[in-house]
Amino acid sequence: MDDDGRYRDGRSDFVRGAKDIAKVAKKQVGKKMGRGVDKMTDEYTKRSYKRFEEEDDDEDYGGAPSSNNDGYYRNDSRANDDEGHSDSTEGHDEDDEIYEGEYQGIPRADSGKASGTDGATDAQAQQFRDLSAYESERRKDQDELAEQYETILQECGHGKFQWTLYFVLGLALMADGVEIFVVGFVLPSAEKDMCLSEPNKGMLGLIVYLGMMVGAFVWGCLADRIGRRQTLLISLSINSVFAFFSSFVQGYVSFLFCRLASGVGIGGSIPIVFSYYSEFLAQEKRGEHLSWLCMFWMIGGIYASAMAWAIIPHYGWSFQMGSAYQFHSWRVFVLVCALPSVAAISALTMMPESPRFFLENGKHDEAWMILKQVHDTNMRAKGYPERVFSVTTIKTVKQMDDLVNLGDGAAWHEKWKIKLTTLFRQVWRNFQAVFSPEYRRTTYMMMAVWFSMSFSYYGLTVWFPDMIKYLQKQDYASRTKFFAKEKVEHVTFNFTLENQVHRQGEYFNDKFMNLKMRSMVFEDSLFEECYFEDITSSNTFFKNCTFIATLFYNTDLFKYRLVNCKLFNSTFLHNKEGCLLSDVSDENNAYMVYFVSFLGTLAVLPGNIVSALLMDKIGRLRMLAGSSVISCISCFFLSFGNSESAMIALLCLFGGISIASWNALDVLTVELYPSDKRTTAFGFLNALCKLAAVLGISIFTSFVGITKAVPILFASGALAVGSFLALKLPETRGQVLK
Repeated sequence: MDDDGRYRDGRSDFVRGAKDIAKVAKKQVGKKMGRGVDKMTDEYTKRSYKRFEEEDDDEDYGGAPSSNNDGYYRNDSRANDDEGHSDSTEGHDEDDEIYEGEYQGIPRADSGKASGTDGATDAQAQQFRDLSAYESERRKDQDELAEQYETILQECGHGKFQWTLYFVLGLALMADGVEIFVVGFVLPSAEKDMCLSEPNKGMLGLIVYLGMMVGAFVWGCLADRIGRRQTLLISLSINSVFAFFSSFVQGYVSFLFCRLASGVGIGGSIPIVFSYYSEFLAQEKRGEHLSWLCMFWMIGGIYASAMAWAIIPHYGWSFQMGSAYQFHSWRVFVLVCALPSVAAISALTMMPESPRFFLENGKHDEAWMILKQVHDTNMRAKGYPERVFSVTTIKTVKQMDDLVNLGDGAAWHEKWKIKLTTLFRQVWRNFQAVFSPEYRRTTYMMMAVWFSMSFSYYGLTVWFPDMIKYLQKQDYASRTKFFAKEKVEHVTFNFTLENQVHRQGEYFNDKFMNLKMRSMVFEDSLFEECYFEDITSSNTFFKNCTFIATLFYNTDLFKYRLVNCKLFNSTFLHNKEGCLLSDVSDENNAYMVYFVSFLGTLAVLPGNIVSALLMDKIGRLRMLAGSSVISCISCFFLSFGNSESAMIALLCLFGGISIASWNALDVLTVELYPSDKRTTAFGFLNALCKLAAVLGISIFTSFVGITKAVPILFASGALAVGSFLALKLPETRGQVLK
């Protein structure tokens, strides 16, 4: 068809589209406003006729012959008009009207003309587009962009830029790994500082997972709307601020809130980091380098274990202001654990947004500049600075944003309300698309795999240390010394009393001074004219005892340590208020906890290396299913772990095998969803993962000391189901990034 015919067809299509829009507007907003839209449409049609004819007369339109419009290594202006690039805007005009996205055939009205009807200035956002009408066009654009984008990444190469981004995003992933371990390491010390009961300790252990569950969903959804880099910066900032505050707050409730908020912040790390990095990787590098990125989660666990080992047992690293404010060594550890997040924020400010995100949102020029930066950085590092980035025009995707009219003189809070409402509607629509018929089966299958993997992995990894502690307690209890009906008179105790039970004893005029009591129990005993001074106790109780003319001076023997006791003419002076931290804990046990966690995280190194080297060779599904099957088999050997050393060895074995499954699952999740839904889907699945972790931890730990068969059966069954369902997923190896 010649140019005249093409423009006549374009004018006819435009007029028909404008009239259809007017009809839809009448149905949606009423006849009165519909007439206003008719008027706007007629005026806009006249202006568009004029523009078409001016373009018809322009012999140099497009900078290339009109018959050749299939390339992107040239300035194809007609393609740009269809796809939208640098002219795409998002902001305010002089009449406070927000127009989000490029022009898609919807008239943009002047506020003066639109306000010709009563009440029009107070109208909120109206939906003028039929979303289904553009969906097929968007899918076609996305398919074309995926192929073109892969070719562009091939030209940019893999080099200095990707490795720089690798370390920057690795710090964010490291912060996520640290967050998992913080509460577990500080709990033995924090429970003394805050007088934590068993239910409070349990809530503190789970609150991080609950926060990460919320954060993964919220930040994952937002990253598809406002950008990967910006969302990651916000989430890491929240994590850093509240991690810092949690180091200084004194009360249990405030500490719990800070750890919850810190978990919400870091929850966005995993879904955003993997999606962000994947959009700078060519197809043949994607599986391998995303697996290498997983190593930073392991590094985070090693960092947390090493810092806990080096800091927490040093009880001298503390200060206090009276009895109201105390800052002990475990708080120093919490502060140090916020450093990876702070470092990630500092480094991320120097990195660009994902160009794929820009192209999905019609921002052509911004994406082109970033891809040119990637190309030039890599070529200079490889010694080819003379190579020129040959891409001039890149495909962009048709936009489906909303037309929002705030009207004249709208208050700032009304503007923000409309903005947030529009953003929420867009996010919710994007989330619903994850369950659309096109992706429904994939999403349900991925939900089952994520849930089964998380339920078994987190349940077992928390159950292992608890089992080790249980075995330690059994061994400790087996060495308890028992004393019955002893009579002690005029004796001074100024040494440590530990792991003893005294029953029906009589103590007359005895002095307990500068004494540490560890796991001491006095039952049915009599204390007459005794003197207790500078006593620091841990797990020490007096049950059914009688105190006559006894003085307690500067001790931490509070009423809850005196169970059903009778006091006659006894006095408490200068009691130590609160639960003071002291070195009454078994340092060897503390070191053992840190050492076990250190070995457990270090054991995943071989699995990380193997999965990275084989991910692109054997495929994601084989890696995921194979690792799950081997992990399932390894659970069987847990039945033979009856000693502390055996449990540690089995923990290392399970962690080293299962890490390959996690790496494959992360890569598969990135590649199964298109760019405009990637972080939304990843965030939702990661949130489900944290929910499964909470359930697994709660169920598995409830059987500690009761039976090992049930946790092993649950974990093996979940892994078997996950490996079976993984084989039903589509293989993504060798495919371009959607």
